[in-house]
Amino acid sequence: MTDEKPLKSALELAMERLRKKDAEAGVESRPLTDSQKAAIAEARNFYESKLAEAEVLYQSKRRKTVDPTDRETLDQEYRRDRERLTSERDSKIERLRRAQE
Repeated sequence: MTDEKPLKSALELAMERLRKKDAEAGVESRPLTDSQKAAIAEARNFYESKLAEAEVLYQSKRRKTVDPTDRETLDQEYRRDRERLTSERDSKIERLRRAQE
């Protein structure tokens, strides 16, 4: 047995199975272009800063609020904003991934 191959991790084995399954299903794997990678990184940075801004504003407003009802309203608005920004980010990244040059 001189052809011993290095052992693979569980992650590597799982990824191999997924690639094989995708190939059998006809799913095509295209690597991202450098411009797509840059655009995706820019989108992530933009939305990361928007989320951080929303967090700072939320914390600032929450510190000033004493009424439990108002705090609950702030909490709900903040959760909605986070979900909206996260959803926008994910959809933009997906559009960038699918874009062909």
